Amino acid sequence: MVTAITTNTTQTPTATQNTTSQITSDFDTFLKLLTTQMTNQDPLNPVDSTQFATQLAQFSAVEQQTKTNSLLQGLSSQMALLGMAQLAGWVGQEARSPGPVFVNGNTVTIDVTAATGADRAVLVVKDMNGNTAAREDLPAAGGQMDWTPATASGGALPQGLYTLSVENYRGEQLLGTSEVQSYATIIEARQGADGATLILKGGVEVASAKITALRQPPA
Repeated sequence: MVTAITTNTTQTPTATQNTTSQITSDFDTFLKLLTTQMTNQDPLNPVDSTQFATQLAQFSAVEQQTKTNSLLQGLSSQMALLGMAQLAGWVGQEARSPGPVFVNGNTVTIDVTAATGADRAVLVVKDMNGNTAAREDLPAAGGQMDWTPATASGGALPQGLYTLSVENYRGEQLLGTSEVQSYATIIEARQGADGATLILKGGVEVASAKITALRQPPA
């Protein structure tokens, strides 16, 4: 049935300290090798001093690049922490996003985009195996509405995850199928290699970039 309507994190500088120690060790080793090379060179055919200068310049360039990479890595980590701090404020709010909907007997707020020229819209509900669990007429104008999950016979849909879509018709002609977005409570925020992921009620995982709206849960 459709009815219209903070965690503190401390970052330790261990990696930077290790990198600095490694650079210092490598530089000491380089100076020892350079001193040994100068000491044991052929007096009758000494090495050109410009070669020593070139070697020192090359090492210095590598040293600076290593320091730069270390600083960039630290900056990236700090930016990730800032992003997580912001996302932590989302936990407990309701997020609107496309994707699976968790059904547990409660009303779900859905958002439907109407197709141009359509005079009839049908909500199609499928389980995670792709089987059609229900079909229901919606207002052709679309918009935000409260949906009470139910089977075709009027019984409650079994608890679980479902996918929603809307078939748009003009008369008997199918104009196309549109995506349905829904609201669900955010229960966790995670940071991974591919960016931040939000965990919604029911275990639905959504990339933070796919969240299109946030709201406070209805009282």
